[in-house]
Amino acid sequence: MLAAVLLSFAVIFIAEMGDKTQLVAMMFALRYRWWVVLAAITVATTAVHVLSVAIGHYLGAALPTHLLGVIAGAMFVFFALWTLRGDSLSDDEASRTEKATAPAFFVVFSAFLLAELGDKTMLATITLAAEHDWVGVWIGSTLGMVVADGLAIVVGAVAGRHLPERLIQIVAAALFLLFGAYMVLENVFRTAPVVVLAGGALGTVAVAAAVLWRLPQRWRPAILRTPGAGAADPRTRCATP
Repeated sequence: MLAAVLLSFAVIFIAEMGDKTQLVAMMFALRYRWWVVLAAITVATTAVHVLSVAIGHYLGAALPTHLLGVIAGAMFVFFALWTLRGDSLSDDEASRTEKATAPAFFVVFSAFLLAELGDKTMLATITLAAEHDWVGVWIGSTLGMVVADGLAIVVGAVAGRHLPERLIQIVAAALFLLFGAYMVLENVFRTAPVVVLAGGALGTVAVAAAVLWRLPQRWRPAILRTPGAGAADPRTRCATP
């Protein structure tokens, strides 16, 4: 079993380096307390890898990952809209305490759970479990994922102390939309080259940004409104008596 633990840890740790979920972990660490993010990632990873080793042990590699990928991508687009809408990023210090409770845990947990369904690390875990001790694969793959994402959390937590919250929120929404669009395109156009998929995802973000930029100030999400621009907008200016 020890050999399975070490092998799975190494494979998943390497596979996770630079993966989209590691970048998402960094992004979440910019917004929420590090221990909330780490706890949610640990629980989500444990659950996904239980499913992965069960599939690998009993069913081999049979899994309709394209459908799961489309659903996960759609949810990431939803998270992008949710992030732009804003929750407690622009509130005062009292509201910051609320960010580290149940809502934050649920957001991180659900995002990682969906992101890992059909991801390459899940497929790698299924493959390992089909050929090695499933308990060892479960332990090793979970530890490899948590350690890799833990490094991203450290980077995000440190960077979050030096970045303005408005910038963090906008970048977070853009990343969510980018990942979501890529996941949807990847699973709908399964034979398309990576360059085409990446270009399509970037194009989606660019189009969304252009649409939001063209909206009147009062129709934009609060985080995208130009400070002081509301008074200069003729559509929001009151008539002079």
